[in-house]
Amino acid sequence: MLPEDEPRAVEVSLAADTVFAGAGVVLPPDDPRGMLAHAERVLVADDPVTGDPVVGLAATVTVDGRPHLEQLAVHPDHGRRGVGGALLEEVCAESGAAGHTRLTLTTFRDLPWNGPWYADRGFTVLPRPEWGPGLERLWEAEERAGIRVLPRVVMVRELPRPT
Repeated sequence: MLPEDEPRAVEVSLAADTVFAGAGVVLPPDDPRGMLAHAERVLVADDPVTGDPVVGLAATVTVDGRPHLEQLAVHPDHGRRGVGGALLEEVCAESGAAGHTRLTLTTFRDLPWNGPWYADRGFTVLPRPEWGPGLERLWEAEERAGIRVLPRVVMVRELPRPT
């Protein structure tokens, strides 16, 4: 992400959160600038149909020595056009090319655009005994932040080794 992309990335993140409110899910107020500042990598996407700039983002950090998808967000005005899926696949491809074998994330278990969506893209629930200390800390931080307003899960996707 380029510095000039940040205002639009903030707008995309905040707009994506409104989808939760529309489903009756009340999340604590969020300022995505903190997440963007601590993310190690932020990919942004333009809308493939309209060409509008920065309509989606994928932010990653390292947790337990592996890439972890901190946030995947698409502006609702540009949803259902493959932007989120393309960003996710790019994160997986980059992570695999860097030699990583797994990508983790936390998400709401039952919301259709969360747990089931990731499951359709090769993610499975990672049982708690398999979490490392970093995932444990992240889980606890989510609880302190009030994010766990619905059941959440840690998910993992095995990544192919680069050829």
